Parts: sequence; C-alpha cells; structure tokens
Amino acid sequence: MLQLYNTISRRQEPFTPLESKKVRFYHCGPTVYWTQHIGNLRGMTMADLLVRTLLYLGYEVVHVRNYTDVGHLTSDMDVGEDKMEKGAKREGKTPQEIADKYIRIFETDTAVLNLLAPKYKPRATDYITEMKDMIQALVDKGYAYVTDLAVYFDVSRFEGYNKLSRQKMEELDAGAGKGDVQDPAKRHPADFALWFFKAGVHKNALQTWPSPWGKEGFPGWHIECSAMSRKLLGRTLDIHMGGVEHIPVHHTNEIAQSEAASGERFVNYWLHNEHLLVNGRKMAKSEGTGYSLSEVGEKGFDPMDLRYFFLQAHYRSRQNFTWEALSAAAAARDNLMRKAFVLKSLVLPVGSKGAIIGKYNSEFEEAISDDLNIPQALAVAWQLLDGKHKPQDILTTLYDFDRVLGLRIRESLERQIPAEVMELVDRRERLRSEKRFAEADNVRQQIEEKGYLVEDKDKGSVVKPKEF
Repeated sequence: MLQLYNTISRRQEPFTPLESKKVRFYHCGPTVYWTQHIGNLRGMTMADLLVRTLLYLGYEVVHVRNYTDVGHLTSDMDVGEDKMEKGAKREGKTPQEIADKYIRIFETDTAVLNLLAPKYKPRATDYITEMKDMIQALVDKGYAYVTDLAVYFDVSRFEGYNKLSRQKMEELDAGAGKGDVQDPAKRHPADFALWFFKAGVHKNALQTWPSPWGKEGFPGWHIECSAMSRKLLGRTLDIHMGGVEHIPVHHTNEIAQSEAASGERFVNYWLHNEHLLVNGRKMAKSEGTGYSLSEVGEKGFDPMDLRYFFLQAHYRSRQNFTWEALSAAAAARDNLMRKAFVLKSLVLPVGSKGAIIGKYNSEFEEAISDDLNIPQALAVAWQLLDGKHKPQDILTTLYDFDRVLGLRIRESLERQIPAEVMELVDRRERLRSEKRFAEADNVRQQIEEKGYLVEDKDKGSVVKPKEF
C-alpha cells in the first residue's frame, strides 16, 4: 500500500484518497518572470515522480500545476516589488509578454525532461474573479479586514494557524513595520495580504483590476493557489506539493484562507521536496549558480542525464549538484542504456513479446510505495539488468519500470535501432533459417549501408550501430 510522509502530521501515513482510485493533486508551479533554474526543475521532477507513481499504482490523477504571473513579491512575506513587474522592467516588456516568454521556456524544459503534462495549467491572471470572491467571503466572515493599502487576513481569527509550520505566534513576522510596505493599520505582523491596492509603494503597479473594496489593485500571492485549486479540484485536495521553503509562509497561509473560507479541511496530505544545492551551498542566480537546463545542454549533457541525477536522491533529501556528480550520473545512465541496448539487440524476431518478471516487479512497487523511494526503485532496475532471465522479459520489465523512472528507455533504444533496420535483421534471420545464405548476405550488406553491424551469437543475432 502506498505510504506518504505527511508534513502536517510529521509522519508517514497510508494514502487514502477522498474518492477511490482518484487523486486530486495540486502542485505549486513557477513564478514566470525568469528562466527556472535546475533546482526549480528538480522540484517539478519530484512532483512528476509522484504522478507517475500514482498512475503506476492504478490511480487516476487530476493534476493541477499553476503559473504565477502576478502578485508574487520579491519576498514571500508581502515585502518588495512584484516579480512580474521586476521582470518586465528588466526586459522592457509588459508583464504579460514576460509571462508568455518564460512559460514557453518552462514548457520546453519540462517537456525535454520528460515531465508529464498536468491536466490543468492555470495562470493566476485568469482567476482574478475567483480570488476576489474568496477574499470577499473572508471579509464577510470576519477573517479579513480592509486598510487604505490592502486587504489582510487576520491570523488571530483562525485557530490552528501554525499547524503546518508549528511556529510560535510570537516568532512570526510577515514584514509589518519594515521594508517598503509599512502599513500602520495592519493588526499583527503575521497578517498577510489578500489584495494590494494601487496605493503606497504599489501606486504605479502595472497589473491591476477593479475591486469590491473601493480601489483597484492586484491579488496577493497566497490567495492565488487557494482560488485556483478550489475552482479546479474542489474544496478539499488529496495531495498538495511544493518546496520546503513554502512551509512557514505560503502553504501556512493557503491553509488558513482556504479553510476559513470553506469551513472544510483544505488538504489531506502535504508533501514537500528539499532543495538542490550547488557545491554545498544554496543555488542562486545572484551567485552565478542558478544553472538553467540550456546551460546543462551547453556542457554536453543530455536532459536525461539530469533526470537520472535527480532519481538518485529522495525527494525529502537535499541533493548536492556539481558538474562532476552530473558526469557520474551521465556515465551511469550510459551504462544502463548500453546494457538495455544489448538486450534490445537480442530480442528477435521483431515484435518479440516478453513478460514482466514478478520478483522485480514486487520489489519495485514496494520501493515506490515507501514514500516514493525512487533511489531504491532505481537500484531494483539495476538488479533486474544484471539478472539471469530471458532478454525479452528483462527488457519488458525495464520498460514497465520506466513508466515511473521516465528515462525514455524504449524511445532511446528505438532511435538507436530504427524499425526499418530491425525489419531487415528479421528478414535476414528468416533467410538464414531457410539456408538461403547468399540472400541473407545481401540483406546484411543493406543493414551495413544503413550504418549498422550484425553479429551472429548463440542466442540469435546482435545488431548495433557501427560506432557503438
């Protein structure tokens, strides 16, 4: 049975969805003001591994991953400039042009990393009405109040505000009295903005909408996820996932506003992935270590090398990135693919069917069901490759595992040995079995003209590229 570590309970729990075999899953997506670095992409890959695991175990997954294209200030705690406006000023574009540009880059990056596309990919700016409705409901219920600068959520009114972060109220400080958004009418330092008015430091805001509270403005970051998830998945979600940095502020605030508005539990299972470090330090653009996927490619690595690297660490463990570590991961993946290639070349004739090997299948499922223990699942795949079973059975089982691992093993092998080449190999085998050796040699020549060699072995013929 699938077990997941639930951040809110601080323990591993059996997973039971609200609806049998159907999972409502929300994942915090990127703020699209810049190219996402590989640390962000690691978080996206961890969510992809969760989705793939759920699908492998027979669940239907309704996956939502949002795009924040307004309202995320440079600090997560309501301080600073809106990141979208910062990006717009940096490049001399409108916030929408910036969002469009970096969404395209993100979509390309996630596709080449072989991340399954979510069912819904909402942009915050398309859900302003839903946000205003939720904020008004909070005002009407007495959970929110209006000042000259913003609409705030009153954390003192919500019992159990710290149940996710487990911080003490006196330790909280959401920025009141400091930075550039001072508001003397703000009641408590931890009160957070649901809506910013076009006033004060935001008087020149580029993205604003009319509001029911007398002034136009724009939403706070936290309300966006609550409104979008509620619209697309309902009032209660099975799983919500994001980085550990979201625990003390963003996800804590999501719980408060969502449960205050609905009167129901917001999320049953909270999952949080740890950070990717660089040489033991935080990955950051400002330090020149916010490497993009394109930079990884410029160094000569395949995107699947990076994905393999990510597979080597548990989602709740920090992972340290170095170019040497990525080189080691690339070498390991190359070794795996070479072993798989030999198996592929031995599976003759074309279309030969294999069976999933029960022993390894059970061990693999046990690993992924143990709070997504992907490193152990990868170890099982290696044990499979080194096992003494029929080549077609090993390969079929490996393909099955790759539904979770996502390394594009079958696709890569089929690129290495095109179907037309395998058809020639199959024809040559038939001719040899009929003792029509001269014709078989002609087919061998055709195979070599296409850049491949055929070697005859005891168990059949092995075909490989000349440069392999």
